[in-house]
Amino acid sequence: MKKRRIYDRTFKENAVKQTYERGKSQTKFIAEELGITAKILSRWRQEYKKFGTGSFCGAGYLRLTPEQTIIANLEKKIKDSKITLEILKKGTEPASQGYVKTKDFIENNKSKFSIIKMCTVLEVSRTTYYNRKKQELSDTETRIILYKEEITSIFYEFKKKYDGVKITKELQRRGFKIQYPSVKFYMKMLGLRSKVKRKFKVTTDSYHNHYVSPNLLNRVFTVGEPASAWVSDITYIQTIIGFMYLTIIMDLFDRKIIGWSLSYGMSTRQTTLRAWKMAVKNRKITKELIFHSDRGVQYANKMFTNTLDSNKLVRRSMSGRGNSTDNAVCESFFNFFKAELLVGNDLVSRKQMKVQVYEYIENWYNKKRRHTFLGFKTIAEFENINKSLYDFISF
Repeated sequence: MKKRRIYDRTFKENAVKQTYERGKSQTKFIAEELGITAKILSRWRQEYKKFGTGSFCGAGYLRLTPEQTIIANLEKKIKDSKITLEILKKGTEPASQGYVKTKDFIENNKSKFSIIKMCTVLEVSRTTYYNRKKQELSDTETRIILYKEEITSIFYEFKKKYDGVKITKELQRRGFKIQYPSVKFYMKMLGLRSKVKRKFKVTTDSYHNHYVSPNLLNRVFTVGEPASAWVSDITYIQTIIGFMYLTIIMDLFDRKIIGWSLSYGMSTRQTTLRAWKMAVKNRKITKELIFHSDRGVQYANKMFTNTLDSNKLVRRSMSGRGNSTDNAVCESFFNFFKAELLVGNDLVSRKQMKVQVYEYIENWYNKKRRHTFLGFKTIAEFENINKSLYDFISF
């Protein structure tokens, strides 16, 4: 009996996106390249058109259209409003009688409502609430309560993006003596889970007649100084009315996104050229620089290569055909980007997406996010420590 092939979500999404990029008329050829039938690919395309990022969720998971997602979110808000109303009905009188009565009300109802929710609704400081309990709790119990409160606070302060390792580092930076296993345990108790990463492979049009550069970078992703090796890639973002295209240029020294472009189209002027102009504006090229990318036409065409070649210090480098690991750092960034910004969120308009991408790159990733590669420092902290290395690239 012939074994049935199973295709994962990433494979299906990338197959469909190729039909959008190369045109619906190419469906048959794309299907042949991927080893599937045109009928299957057409069915995947119809599903993606209807459900967008909610497509291909697998057996046992509910697929929701954007409209259904909105309804589900509204139902969630209604449920939250009902809980708020119930707390107000039962807790307003005790709250008006002082802290002791308020504390007793919270204690008596913590199995029904969360302590954080009751404190918020009744406008009671959680610190005050726990201070009222100190006489009834041991030092260990008080410390655990404080840990849970701080972990919850950090989790939501960083928009549910920090996992247990990063929360541990942040707690230690704030002076708490706590290790990762304890943080992991408390997060599990509190039901706190960071947004899940999902693998995403960018579909690249490398079928062209332009010159392809050799792989000079050769997967050496750690360099000793800024502006010595930059990597670049393009990915797709779905909005309510279609796709947008994010192009990034990252400096391998500190993993900072020094140039980027969010566009409606895939032309060189809109993608790689625009990102390059931002990059060279942000960081001066004073020594030999390797610029590495995939073999996409946006990187290999004359307009872009002439721009790079106009600077004699720039050496072009390209990944092997279909080998995403040759540009693994960019792939990793897009994984984080999609997990932290897009996964689990509703589709938005192009205008809203522009704002969200700017906030993510400029205010979150480049400034506040703690990077494992940098020893859990922010890029700003890393730059401050290595300040002397940046002097020659500053304007």
